Amino acid sequence: MRFDVITLFPELFDPFLKVGITRRAYETGQVQVELTNPRDFASGNYRRVDDRPFGGGPGMVMMAEPLEKALLAIRASRKDQAPVLLFSPIGQTLSHAAVERWSASEGAILVCGRYEGIDQRFIDRYVDGQISLGDFVLSGGEIAAMAMLDAIARLQPGVLSDADSHHQDSFNPALDGLLDCPHYTRPDTWAEQPVPAVLMSGHHEQIERWRRQQRLALTAQHRPDLLETARQQGLLDKRDEQYLAEKP
Repeated sequence: MRFDVITLFPELFDPFLKVGITRRAYETGQVQVELTNPRDFASGNYRRVDDRPFGGGPGMVMMAEPLEKALLAIRASRKDQAPVLLFSPIGQTLSHAAVERWSASEGAILVCGRYEGIDQRFIDRYVDGQISLGDFVLSGGEIAAMAMLDAIARLQPGVLSDADSHHQDSFNPALDGLLDCPHYTRPDTWAEQPVPAVLMSGHHEQIERWRRQQRLALTAQHRPDLLETARQQGLLDKRDEQYLAEKP
């Protein structure tokens, strides 16, 4: 798959693409990432990509023309109709389900806004969808693009050392969309706190039941909406419901 990123700061992506376990996906080409700077398509001696907003107000707005030229150059090199995605506060919050869909796609063109935003006419003409990381504002779309690419890369075969690792992630359908349970490692006792005895028992059925109960408890406490979704989908059995009814 190929993801083209339109960004005024392509240098931000250099360490991201070369460090960490997900670099395997980029090095092998499983997830191809191409960076395009709209400043390279701006006119004038100063290669200007922004201007003051009509109607007044603080800040600057990214101009439509350099963005369009950058996009058309990408389209010519891709020779497909990859969807154009913009990271913005009005976008749909990125979810595990969306990441799974994109991880099985042929890719997309990601537009990273800056300043007060980008000219609405470019959005109206070219943008197919908008994505948000949550109810807060970043200084640009680059961090959001990296978050999306990282989530997609780690789902690719061979990227994680243990192929089953991501199946135990929070929100994964393998966990019925629940939050993941707590995890422990050596030493057995740290700061006078021992590892839960069940995890030391070697009894796999009891361990899995404990983990299931922990996932249920954490989800009920922190994300009851996820628990209700799992319940509506018929993913909770009688033992789950009994545990939730009896827990403090």
